[in-house]
Amino acid sequence: MAKKSITKRWIINNLGVIILALLVIAMAIIYAIQTYFYSSAKQYLISKINAVTSVLSIHSQDSAANFSTEMRNMLETFNEKDKIELMAINSKGRVVLTSSGFSPDADLLMPDYEEAMESGEGTYIGKMPGGEKILAVSVPISSMNSEYSSVRMVTSLTEIDNAIKNYTIAVAIVVLVIIAIVISTGLYFAGSIVKPIRQISGIARKFAMGDFSVRISSNSSDEIGELCTAINHMADELSNAENMKNEFISSVSHELRTPLTAIKGWAETLMIDGGSPDTMKKGVSVIVNETERLSQMVEELLDFSRMQSGHFTLQNANMDILAELGDAVLIYSDKAKREGIGIIYNEPDMLPFVFGDKNRIRQVFINIIDNAIKYSSSGGTVTINAYEDEKEKKVVVSVTDTGCGIKPADLAKVKTKFFKANHTRRGSGIGLAVADEIIAMHKGTMDITSAGEGLGTTVTIVLPAKTS
Repeated sequence: MAKKSITKRWIINNLGVIILALLVIAMAIIYAIQTYFYSSAKQYLISKINAVTSVLSIHSQDSAANFSTEMRNMLETFNEKDKIELMAINSKGRVVLTSSGFSPDADLLMPDYEEAMESGEGTYIGKMPGGEKILAVSVPISSMNSEYSSVRMVTSLTEIDNAIKNYTIAVAIVVLVIIAIVISTGLYFAGSIVKPIRQISGIARKFAMGDFSVRISSNSSDEIGELCTAINHMADELSNAENMKNEFISSVSHELRTPLTAIKGWAETLMIDGGSPDTMKKGVSVIVNETERLSQMVEELLDFSRMQSGHFTLQNANMDILAELGDAVLIYSDKAKREGIGIIYNEPDMLPFVFGDKNRIRQVFINIIDNAIKYSSSGGTVTINAYEDEKEKKVVVSVTDTGCGIKPADLAKVKTKFFKANHTRRGSGIGLAVADEIIAMHKGTMDITSAGEGLGTTVTIVLPAKTS
């Protein structure tokens, strides 16, 4: 299919309509000018010939006057003979007297005369045998004198046609100037749209090839400028996502390689030489722990994949959130003790039920507590609080650590998939994203705050309490 550019479509559609409209307007103006000039000339001749017939009517009523003599004198003394020729036509329809003194040909066509004899007044616009364009007006006078049937006035339209021609040229120049302005401004306007669109198209192709380094330059503040800004912002986000994806792949590869290396090493050691019972116990313990780490990472990846595909579902029911939180604390108590990190759990006597998926909520608690321990150093403390906000009818759980903290610039990104604020600690970078999605699916919120690096982090989970 042939390519149709915006500029070409604009020229065909908009410019074509504009030019057609201008031509119609120009033709209407020219027609109006011509009609006005011809009508004015006609009215002028009619007023003159009526004045002549008025004088002749007076002479016809004067019995002492000779009508023929008065007619001849009037033609000879006609004061506008340089512009208008006055003629007297006899009863046989022939011109017998003229103000110029020259008699026209006997076979001269006079449609105005014939019309005047039929309807009382006749006009004619035509050309003389020599090609000169004329305007003629005839009025019958047979009622005044039987010798003459009509008087006729003839004037040349050359000067009027020249004036009309000048006006036509002026109108044509104005129309051409307007068309030129419309074309130049239209092409500029179309170019202001087409140029950034072509730039956007070219850059979009680069985006499709994975090159997010280029940006669209635009100084306009209109919709095109907003589109360019939005695409540049999209490129920034895609670039960040691409970087985070690459970091995620690198991090996951590293996270997978470490336990796999440990499992493989101890498996080979035990396969070749079982060794002492202590060695066997230590090796099996390492294999079990690292397998558990791998299983947890795979579960996170599967959960994330389900969320991305929309297949992540909840098995909701009334649950005792205090029991799920207690299980998560219990799971990590020994691990925290081994790493020299203290856990302070301010367990309330009772919390209201929460409607949700207990396994997923426990998964969130495990993820948060695991992160708190992971990002804390030996000698640190993880404090867990749980209470009911009776006014808001919500259950609040907070986990505060004294670990490495989070930079203020990274706080807004920590729940973003693949993002890792600290690359020195293990993890895939999707645990918090999955946890935040699970809490959101329970119509709750998960907020992360930190005073800065080295000042610890607090994760606050708020869930709606079951009221009935």
